[in-house]
Amino acid sequence: MAIDIEIQKLTKRDLGRFIELIQVFEDVFEMKNFEIPDETHLQNLLEDTAFFVFVGLYHGSVVGGLTAYILQQYYSSSPLVYIYDLAVRTELQRQGIGKMLMRETISYCKEKGFEEVFLQADKVDDYAIDFYRSIGGVESETINFSFMLKC
Repeated sequence: MAIDIEIQKLTKRDLGRFIELIQVFEDVFEMKNFEIPDETHLQNLLEDTAFFVFVGLYHGSVVGGLTAYILQQYYSSSPLVYIYDLAVRTELQRQGIGKMLMRETISYCKEKGFEEVFLQADKVDDYAIDFYRSIGGVESETINFSFMLKC
């Protein structure tokens, strides 16, 4: 079953859609006791030239999306892009929306002259790993370390 999805890059005028996407993340990632940051903070993110958001719209409602950060590097003059979150509403997963979001993001990054797009997937998340492989992602053997500064 193909559904009609519109992929859109958010602008600084799309705070409402950004909030809708964060609510999708909250639901899909099963974030317990999550409190959305204040709108001023979210608006500042949308206005930050080193941050961007793509969403998938179905009948005007956000059903998925991704957030990404542009990272300047010192090994090259071409920036890298780190995809921080990607999710699609559970009931609409496996309909091609995630692939559409990734394709649009990769196309945008190529157009901008960025060197690489990368992301992380948990080792135990077989579905995510299979998904990223299926769209041409290449695994690396990196181990991530976190230093939690807020408890």
